[in-house]
Amino acid sequence: MKLIQRYLLDIFLRRFALALAVFVGLYLLIEFFERVDNFIEHQAAPSLYVAYFLNKIPLIISQVSPLACLMGVFMTLGGLNRSNELAAMQAGGISLRRIVAPMLLFAVGMTLLMLAANEYLVPETVRKSNYILRSRVAGRPSAVFRRDNIWLREGQKIIHIRLAEPEIQSLQGVTILQFDELFRVQQRTDAMSAIYAERGWQAREVTERQFAVQTGDLLEERLLPERPLALALVPDDFRVPGNRRNEDLTISELARLASKLKKEGYNPLRFQVDMHARIAGPFANIIMAFLAVPFAIRKGRGISLGLGIALSIGIGTTYFIVHAALLAFGYSATFPPLVAAWAANLLFVLAAAWLFLTTDT
Repeated sequence: MKLIQRYLLDIFLRRFALALAVFVGLYLLIEFFERVDNFIEHQAAPSLYVAYFLNKIPLIISQVSPLACLMGVFMTLGGLNRSNELAAMQAGGISLRRIVAPMLLFAVGMTLLMLAANEYLVPETVRKSNYILRSRVAGRPSAVFRRDNIWLREGQKIIHIRLAEPEIQSLQGVTILQFDELFRVQQRTDAMSAIYAERGWQAREVTERQFAVQTGDLLEERLLPERPLALALVPDDFRVPGNRRNEDLTISELARLASKLKKEGYNPLRFQVDMHARIAGPFANIIMAFLAVPFAIRKGRGISLGLGIALSIGIGTTYFIVHAALLAFGYSATFPPLVAAWAANLLFVLAAAWLFLTTDT
């Protein structure tokens, strides 16, 4: 690496570290004020405060690192512009591409690091922080509840649920066996899915079968597009502490679960969207670093720390709002999972390219 590139990378790394520390600190401060009442109410030990917030840091870094990349590039180029070093480098034959290359390569490295963190580190620390808050602080039992292949007994019924999604009040693959007093099958009801509403569970794509209790012969079979489901449980009954949410799952676990559900004929949409979003998210590091270059050149000498923070938060907030909105379209099947997860990245890449083309470099 040439001396000039080491010099540029040194400046950038210091500004990136400062930006990352600022954003992580702000995030932790907000998180502290949101959670402190829970800790005080349950008279939690100081060590639990420390353990909880330490386990939150990997998730926070994965979320704010794109903002730190944006601010790092923005402040580095802005500082060079303000001191006339950028003009001197270009006058000496060093192109803008060579000037920004070390910073963009670092953003690529951050992308790969965050991908690895999303697979191996972040889900584990999220589980630990949730365990500390729910079990160690609030004192709730640390029960483990399967989200798939659930077996329940309700009076004279045995219920099998292929997949429970309490966060969207949905069940997939519901089978209800109704028995008589001698534990002989009277009726079997199969539903492809069920959605909870004010009046209870509403099953879709239902098959009802009536059996002769003496012989077990099939008496009647009916196919119904929709009907109420006689199930006393509500979505909150599936929210048992320890139940793993999608944010607790690794990328490979989301992929395996989505593939398994698809093979079995159930709807894997939510898991597919979350899987692609977990992969697409880290690439925001490259996009934000790329986007910061034309902004820094346009702002010229008027760049300050306050402006850098404000611009980074503004662009980052816009990106996360657009990304969240597109994911919502993915969850509702308006967009395919791949499109919903990657569309925000594509839009911001196009915006950065347009800014480059309209900026005098």
